[in-house]
Amino acid sequence: MTSTVNVELGYAFEVKTPAKEVFAVLANVPDSASYYPKVDRLVDLGDGAYRWEMEKIGFGSVHLQTVYASRYVSNQAKGTVVWTPVKGEGNALVSGSWKITDKKKSTKLVLKVQGELTLPVPALMAAVIAPLVEAEFENLTEHYIDNLVQRFGGEA
Repeated sequence: MTSTVNVELGYAFEVKTPAKEVFAVLANVPDSASYYPKVDRLVDLGDGAYRWEMEKIGFGSVHLQTVYASRYVSNQAKGTVVWTPVKGEGNALVSGSWKITDKKKSTKLVLKVQGELTLPVPALMAAVIAPLVEAEFENLTEHYIDNLVQRFGGEA
């Protein structure tokens, strides 16, 4: 039996680094992924697609691993990095985007992420585990942002 957990996150912040340098990091998926915590493996599937294999997490007797693939498209002129799910890879569908805006003295970043995770647990157990999975996803993403802020010289 499986249950589905939907997660939607959004963040906006500014950093001191020029937009061109920020874009170069975020558009390079392996470089950007190196700042995301608990990534066990990132596999290049070709054609802009990458499979993310996260470290296993445990909640009592249940141990889960999130695996998903997304295809990335970067557009420097628009200041965007957009990813869409690759179906048939893993147990989650993850999409999102970065919007990078040059503010002259700083760079504004807007991150949006949507995830649909399929968990191998019955519905009764999902009621307990779903909030924990959501909190973990949010915590990891916030840690990722903190790591990027440090990489980019702090918040503006």
